[in-house]
Amino acid sequence: MLKMSCFISLCLSIWVVLMMPGRTSALNDNIDVMVVLPRNNTYLFSYQRVSPAIEYARKTLEKSELFAGLKFNVSYANSGCGVDALYALVDKQREERPDLVLGPVCEYAAASVTRVASHWNIPVISAGALATGFREKTSEYSHLTRIAPTYLKMAETFLALSKNFNWRTAYLIYEDDKDERNCYFTIEGVFTVLTDSLIVTEHAVLSSHEERVDTDGIITSIYGSEVVIMCAKADKIRDLMLAFHRRKLTTDSHIFFNIELFNSSSYGDGSWRRGDKFDNEAKAAYSFLNTVTLLRSTKPEFEDFSMEMKKSLQQSGIPVCEDCSADNMFMEGFHDALLLYAIALREVMSNGLTKKDGLEITHSMWNRTFEGIAGQVSLDSSGDRNGDFSVVRMTDPEAGTHETIMNFCTNGTFKTMPGFKRELFSLRTAPEHPAPKHIEPSSGGLGVSAVTGLIVGGILGTALLMAFYFFRKNYRITIERRTPREECDIGKHRQLREDSIRSNFSAA
Repeated sequence: MLKMSCFISLCLSIWVVLMMPGRTSALNDNIDVMVVLPRNNTYLFSYQRVSPAIEYARKTLEKSELFAGLKFNVSYANSGCGVDALYALVDKQREERPDLVLGPVCEYAAASVTRVASHWNIPVISAGALATGFREKTSEYSHLTRIAPTYLKMAETFLALSKNFNWRTAYLIYEDDKDERNCYFTIEGVFTVLTDSLIVTEHAVLSSHEERVDTDGIITSIYGSEVVIMCAKADKIRDLMLAFHRRKLTTDSHIFFNIELFNSSSYGDGSWRRGDKFDNEAKAAYSFLNTVTLLRSTKPEFEDFSMEMKKSLQQSGIPVCEDCSADNMFMEGFHDALLLYAIALREVMSNGLTKKDGLEITHSMWNRTFEGIAGQVSLDSSGDRNGDFSVVRMTDPEAGTHETIMNFCTNGTFKTMPGFKRELFSLRTAPEHPAPKHIEPSSGGLGVSAVTGLIVGGILGTALLMAFYFFRKNYRITIERRTPREECDIGKHRQLREDSIRSNFSAA
């Protein structure tokens, strides 16, 4: 009896030791990873482009002694940039819910997927979903971690520049396709940061469906603004810069910025060049344009990664320039996303939790710094990556070549480069409104024809008002019956768009 009692006590002691936090055995689990990205290779973040980076990270983790025992089973689903992403997640859960979702990138697709994943307690890591509305992590986006610097982080560059050079007014120009709306969300971040700091902003919208830009209307609007910040396709930026230069706005009364975050391989290649008769004029105009982009930092291991990505893309039949870098921020981001998840998973499992404790894994990823493929990666306490940004400018107007002239760090510091010249960011003359047109001094400043026109116009206006009064009186019931229905339809449209992401910039 005594021997039996001792045996039971020993078994209990062993069980208690094994179950104590921090005393778990080596990691040993299969992790089901679902990647939700577009199939279309025109996107820089199509899953055919990004999958080599995720595979590179998976192999790295499975070779590491630190993560020995973890096996990542990766599956891919076509998200498009819309509701297909949500359908893919719902279809996946019929078999078994994934342990981790990577993507989507597009804002509207990410909004619906993240809401459902948060409800199902599944961590979501994206190198996109950069819009301002995703910063609220208390409820519907509680499981979202953003592994790429957000638009708000980028906008802090403009705030720091404004404080440094004492700019108080800004004019924002963006192109809107009413679909993916990349520039809309980019400029929304700038608008939010600048207006919160009491910097006066106005904005103009360019339609993506119109080839030509109403440059005259925009030029009239930007008078009085010190800084002009633009986000649009390259051809429209060129049209605008040509118009600004022809009206002599590029000299000393305005500072011009262009935002290009994603395709950094194009910087410095002379984006003003089209091979047309305006090339020389465009080159001169672009010597006054500053481009804000992500700071690209690399380390020795990154070269191997970059070469492997290029090789994989070529084998897949995706065109890659021989002298160009094949990687981009999305490939780097999703590579680092898998590393970050593995680090957080190992931590929570060492405390006795499992891969199904999604919220704990998510919070373990936040407020953390680790070594990514291109350098150090730092996330803030809300799970948003801190990012560093560069300002690129033409430093050789004769050759038309560009260089990085300053880097901005998330801690608020600037590092100037050899090509930086402070006078290029200091306004020598205040922005002025256009001069009023000449008026002939007769009849109190109005010509005879103008006075006649006012009289005739007044009589016609009175007649129209009277006609409208009788029309409204006779058809009032019809108008009252139609208005609520129209308002309801408009309300539904706005709810579908605005509720996808809580936007405070303008009505969608």
